[in-house]
Amino acid sequence: MAARAATAVGYPLPMRIGIVGTDNSHVDHIVGHLNVRRAGGDARVVALSGGQGRRNESLAATGGAMTIVDAPTDLLGLVDAVIVADRHGARHRDQAIPFLTEGLPVFVDKPLACTVEDARAMTDAALAHDAPLTSSSALRWIPDAEELAARSARNGSPHLVVMSGPADPGSEHGGIFFYGIHPVDLALRLAPGEISDVRTDATDTTVTASFTAGDTRVVVNFVKPTDARQIPFHGMTFTQDALVEQTLTLDANYCVPGLEVFLEMVRTGRPPIAYADLLRPIEVLEAVATALRAP
Repeated sequence: MAARAATAVGYPLPMRIGIVGTDNSHVDHIVGHLNVRRAGGDARVVALSGGQGRRNESLAATGGAMTIVDAPTDLLGLVDAVIVADRHGARHRDQAIPFLTEGLPVFVDKPLACTVEDARAMTDAALAHDAPLTSSSALRWIPDAEELAARSARNGSPHLVVMSGPADPGSEHGGIFFYGIHPVDLALRLAPGEISDVRTDATDTTVTASFTAGDTRVVVNFVKPTDARQIPFHGMTFTQDALVEQTLTLDANYCVPGLEVFLEMVRTGRPPIAYADLLRPIEVLEAVATALRAP
């Protein structure tokens, strides 16, 4: 069934959203914002894939009036836009492309993919079928990230960006990609340009990736979390004569700014991030993952 297309002059009401991959805690934020608080305008989550089970039934009880289907493609014809929230990025290509090929707007929750090949397959499908696609770390849009970007911009293009945050290379949800996307995405928001010269250094408790993005040298420190605690996300930018730093704090609604960016994309048909920039963090993380697997 053909999708109801978003246009710059409006969107058929209501905006019906389907979710693939409901085990992710981000889905609770999405359902709470759109269905419980009704804070996303006309947008509602109306369908969940993954079949009947405790998790989906609980979400439906919270959000109300949701259809639960088995396979992701069973959402076709029921929804106008899709959020792919599966925690493992290696599954995102197969989950997203059926909707992109039908022209539906798609948000792929972090990370877009676990290989550049998979990421490019999604952007190629989006371009071929005029289907708006976006993906990002939720941290990219939070107030502290906006503050860091604004303060940094006042000093001109940075010579050096240093970003730090928790990430577990052994995560069952795609290793370094699962949490590593957060500091890498934040760093690359501040450092445009082609990626080159990716180097990876690891100890028992840390992984450090250093590379060049355009004219900016970038260092990303991944610190393995423990059961008891994890380091906060922190960013620094350096110009010739200025240093800007910011600790990034996540509040209870940290997923909302990125969700609102997606809703705006659905309404206007304009992706908020250039497709080339969707590929850059995956390029960095794939290089890091490859280096970590090397003997």
